Amino acid sequence: MRATARLVARVDRRGQTVLAELRGESPLLLRQVPAPGGGVTVYVVGGAAGPLAGDDLRLDVEVGPGAVVRVHTVAASVALPGRPGAVSRTLVRATVAERAALFWLPEQLVAAAGCAHVADSQVAVAAGGTLHWRDELICGRHGEQPGNMEINTWVDLDDRPLLRQSLAVGPNAAGWAGPTVLAGASATGSLLIVDPARPAQSAAVCGTRARLPLAGGPATLWSATAPDAHTLREYLEPDTATDTIAASAGGEEREVVRVG
Repeated sequence: MRATARLVARVDRRGQTVLAELRGESPLLLRQVPAPGGGVTVYVVGGAAGPLAGDDLRLDVEVGPGAVVRVHTVAASVALPGRPGAVSRTLVRATVAERAALFWLPEQLVAAAGCAHVADSQVAVAAGGTLHWRDELICGRHGEQPGNMEINTWVDLDDRPLLRQSLAVGPNAAGWAGPTVLAGASATGSLLIVDPARPAQSAAVCGTRARLPLAGGPATLWSATAPDAHTLREYLEPDTATDTIAASAGGEEREVVRVG
């Protein structure tokens, strides 16, 4: 199956964010819902199971100057096996203009046994733009080992590379469950926040969570592994990610291991 979807947001004469374009194809169906506090909120609704091996799904998001967009998904996405030897692919391309904001906060991606899936994200943020970008991966459904999954995230800020991140799990990824990668954890993810108004934070590690300020811009990356999806989400909620490292250490800064 091949499907594309596109979301374009602009600011109207009253200064309100409006959707200049909103279209999709099953299983990438886009639905706007009421958005308290300004901006627009769009949900990606899966119109079919999958992605299945062989699927090619693409979503483009364009946030114009001053616009505010929040994107969620209705439920987790489960990458499933399909034709032998086939690979499923998803590509999300997003641009965030100056003074614009994109909050990309989907539900988790599950690598079901036997799947072969590649998820690519390409994001360009202009100077003065704001981005919250969360990726979460669950390695297999309950009681099963994951299939092959590769997640690649590229983010540029003001036309310069900000983040290049890749993760592969499954039978074809040697050592993925070992101590240098997931160390046996079944859930992993990251939250990138680019925000020129956000105070800078130092690098820190506590347990299976890490906070890393990125060079080249007002950006911080939170990364975590967890034993389950629920715990991972607690670690990577944008409103609480800033505080989770200190909170887990009892609020005592001395218990946070500084790495930079």
